Amino acid sequence: MKPERLVIVNTGAANIHSVAKAVRVAGGDPIITSAPEQLLDARAAILPGVGANDSVMRSLNANALPDAIREFADSGRPLLCVCIGMQVLMDESEEGVLPGLGIIAGTVKRMSNESAGDSPGRLKIPHMGWNPVRFLQDEAARHPIFRSIPQGTPFYFVHSYHCVPDSRDVLAAETDHGGTVCAAIARDNVVGTQFHPEKSGRVGIDIYARFLAHADSSTHFTAPSRTDSTVPVGAQAS
Repeated sequence: MKPERLVIVNTGAANIHSVAKAVRVAGGDPIITSAPEQLLDARAAILPGVGANDSVMRSLNANALPDAIREFADSGRPLLCVCIGMQVLMDESEEGVLPGLGIIAGTVKRMSNESAGDSPGRLKIPHMGWNPVRFLQDEAARHPIFRSIPQGTPFYFVHSYHCVPDSRDVLAAETDHGGTVCAAIARDNVVGTQFHPEKSGRVGIDIYARFLAHADSSTHFTAPSRTDSTVPVGAQAS
């Protein structure tokens, strides 16, 4: 099987095709797949989605994808996770009962609708709309897809739950809505955004373009040659 340059994992959730469209605008030529063997033959992958924890995990489990996603993440190849795609990286979620992928230690928690600081009152949940983002590292230390983005740049969010990693070391960016909220995470080759680059205008398209460039420059992995591509890898996933 010829290795695919970029795979978008079909999580069974909304927003898959808008992500693919944005990636094409950024210069990519992705395929959308729910096949573990196609994911494991890819050079880079995007795990997107809009939806709920349990519905996404049921879809991933039904297609034997969790083990394949973990293997892909462990391989060193670039993996970009968006919205619910970032949330299912965690161990568990208050939104449902099914465990997440456990790639990043942490929990997904319900957002507070109480205003923080000197502005008492109730906030709308889900958090929907544009919010400025604070990057937590100096520009040189950021993940490549976040470099050159000015502090306070607004991105588009749609969510009622937010990631709470066990370690702050994986936090890449934060925003505020009823308190401090994780806006992005990064650990080695795995990066996630709670905001939607595909809904965030030119700066969001630039994030996908940087991800494509990062994938092109990645030398961590050469896709394996599979002698029997009809047997799904990761079929043992529960």
